[in-house]
Amino acid sequence: MALMWKRHGKVQHAKRTQSLAHLPPYQTEIVRSIVREVRDLDRSVSSILEPFGGSFNRNTDPATACRLLVNHLSMLRNKRCLLAYHRVRTDKLEEMCWAGSDILERQQDQQTRQEGSGGAGGTLGTGDGNTSSLSPEEEEYVRLYGDLLAAYKGQWTDIDLTGSLEPPKDLFIDVRVLKDAGEIQTEYGAITLSKNTEVYHFDVEIDQAP
Repeated sequence: MALMWKRHGKVQHAKRTQSLAHLPPYQTEIVRSIVREVRDLDRSVSSILEPFGGSFNRNTDPATACRLLVNHLSMLRNKRCLLAYHRVRTDKLEEMCWAGSDILERQQDQQTRQEGSGGAGGTLGTGDGNTSSLSPEEEEYVRLYGDLLAAYKGQWTDIDLTGSLEPPKDLFIDVRVLKDAGEIQTEYGAITLSKNTEVYHFDVEIDQAP
């Protein structure tokens, strides 16, 4: 019963993650307990079938067939819950990579703050003494995915692949300059961006300005 609630909690946790701006800590102990249950169920199935020597007939022994079915469905549900949990987390990590977030640097800052506060709160970490909210496998995934994304973007240096997919309502926008940016070159000539001034120019060219 306890593991059933853990599986249910995994699904609920994944649903909550989809609506959060950050990634909650990886639930290492719960994942391990569910994996152990899958292995225990698999051993149970092997133990049940062992006396039959590979000649089990479900029609002649419906009670045993029922036990096998329950074990099989439990294993299947466990795997589906774990896959859903990890899929949501990887989707969130990929989304953050595309948004330009330096996830690993953020995790290091998080660890530094946690260590500096002496681990107060106890809300972060994977359960292995690691104060990062990512598992080691997720950190490696982020590194490899970041390298892959950088290589992909490198082929299209003249296109902002991380820009909004929503089409602009107007090709020109009003821009209030918050600090001096000097003179920049545009398709229609040079413009000077001085502090506390407003310019009316192409949306894309302003986005790409330093």
